[in-house]
Amino acid sequence: MREDSIDAIVRRIGPSARITVLTGAGVSAASGVPTFRGKDGLWKSYTAERLATPEAFASDPRLVWEWYDWRRTLISRCRPNGAHRILALWGRRYEGFRLITQNVDGLDEKAGSDSVIRFHGSIWEVSCRDGCAKSPKRWVLDEVPLGHIPPSCPWCGGLVRPGVVWFGEGIDPEVLHRAEAALECDLFLTVGTSALVYPAAGLVDAARGRGAFTVEINREATPASGRVDLAVQGGAEEVLGLLERRLGGCAGG
Repeated sequence: MREDSIDAIVRRIGPSARITVLTGAGVSAASGVPTFRGKDGLWKSYTAERLATPEAFASDPRLVWEWYDWRRTLISRCRPNGAHRILALWGRRYEGFRLITQNVDGLDEKAGSDSVIRFHGSIWEVSCRDGCAKSPKRWVLDEVPLGHIPPSCPWCGGLVRPGVVWFGEGIDPEVLHRAEAALECDLFLTVGTSALVYPAAGLVDAARGRGAFTVEINREATPASGRVDLAVQGGAEEVLGLLERRLGGCAGG
């Protein structure tokens, strides 16, 4: 059955194919990226929903930034895995390739992917909480660990916030526009995502509605498994590796 599934996907990947991939936490798991709801240290008594909200930041910005500093420090030690490298290779090989990620870890870019559509932002970017006139919309702050918590805006001295999408916040309209454009594809792969967090979880349905052949690659069944054209159970590295070997290439590294 696995071979038949791989064959069905490979038949739809050609030089001119429009391929869009949506990735989630399962892609970065093999790199050792901690899950969003980490259970170690201080954070075992908190839930992500209590820390990743505008209300939490307004109430205790230091606590929120201590959590993000902890996550950033752990992520800084992680390296891209084979799945990241294969996706970066496909981005160079196939002109119609688009990558949308729910991950905020930046490992796709480290692997060499360009023009990644970061649906939930980046843990390595920040913005002025007050949106002061002098500061850019976002900028990179990759100091690990942070020398001062909470960090302040270099332009106005106010607080800065992580450049991620928190619970209760909308997706950046520019990001939504790019993601919607990527739905015009021949093949849509959703890889390593639980299909629970919307609006990202609805992208595969929208792509299928526009005529794309949809594939889910995940270790376990998800709410999307019965709605896609093909569901393949397995790890991202494993299944993408099988696809790349059948395509006759090598991700290297």
